[in-house]
Amino acid sequence: MNDTIMTEKKLLFEETINLTGLTEYGFPMCDLIAGKPIPPEGARFDINFEGDVEGERINGKIKGIDYLEVRSDGRFFLTLHATITTSDGANIKVEEIGNNKNGELKLFMKFHSSDKKYAWLNNQDVIGNGFVDLKSGEAKVNGYLI
Repeated sequence: MNDTIMTEKKLLFEETINLTGLTEYGFPMCDLIAGKPIPPEGARFDINFEGDVEGERINGKIKGIDYLEVRSDGRFFLTLHATITTSDGANIKVEEIGNNKNGELKLFMKFHSSDKKYAWLNNQDVIGNGFVDLKSGEAKVNGYLI
């Protein structure tokens, strides 16, 4: 008997964002991009971003901050807090955790809204897959219902 559970993913949205601001805490982002050694205590960055969200049931603008932790072994851990303001004026809280390996993003997303049109998102499991280019400041993420 095969105990493998197949998880079907359904595209919820496509997100295109630009990095719009940066706070560094002693180790410059340009050194990280250049491949310089990360300090033993790691590095932290607060990265502001904004962009567009497009999908069958969600469309609008997203704006938020990624509280990026880069460990001395080079592993990236992301903690994002953002707001999607939909094209019809509703606000949706977005929280994401995940990692970045060689520009490839893997995220787990949670949403909250009390707006009746979007409250269905509150209990959904959503994963995000995408890519970020720190040099250009651009990222693309697809959000999938699982």
